[in-house]
Amino acid sequence: MLAADEAYFKQHGEPLFSSHMLDLSEEDDHANISTCAKYFERMAKMNQWLEMEIGITGGEEDGVNNEHASKDALYTSPETVFAVYKALSPISPNFSIAAAFGNVHGVYKPGNVVLRPSILGDHQAHAQKQLSSKTNHPLFLVFHGGSGSTQEEFDIAIKNGVVKVNLDTDCQYAYLTGIRDYVLNKKDYISSMVGNPDGADKPNKKYFDPRVWVREGEKTMSKRIAIALNVFHTKDQL
Repeated sequence: MLAADEAYFKQHGEPLFSSHMLDLSEEDDHANISTCAKYFERMAKMNQWLEMEIGITGGEEDGVNNEHASKDALYTSPETVFAVYKALSPISPNFSIAAAFGNVHGVYKPGNVVLRPSILGDHQAHAQKQLSSKTNHPLFLVFHGGSGSTQEEFDIAIKNGVVKVNLDTDCQYAYLTGIRDYVLNKKDYISSMVGNPDGADKPNKKYFDPRVWVREGEKTMSKRIAIALNVFHTKDQL
């Protein structure tokens, strides 16, 4: 992808993508950070943004299963987070850090996931001290595995410098609900191409046309995103 970015940038003066996320969290911290720095050197030349992940996000996603990871591995230390900052900041300021604070992919029964967004404040305080900075939030932090989290957890995380929240599972389910309900409500109209409760010779194309039922998923997902924008205190900024 970076090679395609560079080729496009050479021709048009801008990359194909404005940002990339690198998840090398399964590697040891040194390999993770050094590899991110290597790629970031190339990205910085195109003014791209890098989101890197340090520490393990539990659960399962894209074939990577961390459901049995040690609980200690789900919480990144302030020293490790600052090591990321020290490696990347000389290259460009355009990066964010997805530091683990108990995050898990997916949604689980309440009590099975213990988020500690307050430790993000520890990361900021440690970085501020190391940098002798007057800025309360010298780090741009990311909230991975936000689906199923509470308003209080989001509020604490955002208060401590989170600039991006991942809400994939909630949005996936919201997208499904519109399509699911359409299929259940129109099952007698989509069971065959011709013939429905209105008549044996009635065509059903207008019911099974993908543009119709896909749109229902888009509607329900849009409603879920509108709720999230309010939860994240960004609704009035759009």
